[in-house]
Amino acid sequence: MSAIDLKDQGNRFYSARKYDEAISCYSKAIIKNQSFPALFTNRALCYVKLKKWTDAAKDCRQAIEMDQTLVKGHFFLGQALLEKGMHDEAITSLKKANDLAKEQKLNYGDDITSALRMAKKKRWNVLEEKRIQQEIELQSYLNELMLEDKERKIKKLEENGKIELLDKEKDKLQHDHDKHVTDLNSLFAEVDSRRMKRDVPDYLCGKISFELMREPVITRSGITYDRKDIEEHLQRVGHFDPITRETLTQDMLVPNLAIKEVIDGFVANNQWVEEY
Repeated sequence: MSAIDLKDQGNRFYSARKYDEAISCYSKAIIKNQSFPALFTNRALCYVKLKKWTDAAKDCRQAIEMDQTLVKGHFFLGQALLEKGMHDEAITSLKKANDLAKEQKLNYGDDITSALRMAKKKRWNVLEEKRIQQEIELQSYLNELMLEDKERKIKKLEENGKIELLDKEKDKLQHDHDKHVTDLNSLFAEVDSRRMKRDVPDYLCGKISFELMREPVITRSGITYDRKDIEEHLQRVGHFDPITRETLTQDMLVPNLAIKEVIDGFVANNQWVEEY
């Protein structure tokens, strides 16, 4: 069988969800033709389905070496890297896939942008966990310092103070220590409370990407989209509103200045959103 025949057979196995058999066909085809990048991306997709992330990433990189503009290569690589916990690299690959899909006017629906959102969210969660752990360690360290300071002062009192004043001074030191500990722990509790409220309101998110809008525009039907998302939809999918299905062209988009003002205010008061 030729490489093309083996590829076609592999595709049939893939459609039947027989991923191991498909991998076998693609592997045989690669032996016959190692300069056909689609064979590597097809096999990579099977590895993705089988959750063999390392094998998937390896095949994608080989395909990309042959063709830097291969959307599937960057897309599947991003998915594999995301599952391997390599969030920054995954985001880079998925952004590349998204940019190439736009340039080549390929319609991947929400597949790539959804994976990109997930990668950003997972990276954010990892960074949040790291920040939380650092704050817990700092809080513990400061509490220990205050305890050591109190004990050091009490020891100095015991060495130099008058007996009749000792208990009174100890009580004052204990009172001051307790107040400082309470104030410190309250401060960290307030930080925790603010972090729990870190969420972008739905009405500030685009109807297509579900991310915070940067340049909101409104249509005649009264629906607000982020300009880059709706323009991409118009160019790649068709000249209609994706929700109402009414006719829509780029010149019909009007800046939603009211929502823009709200978004700018939200970002100014929630600078963490720049990392989200």
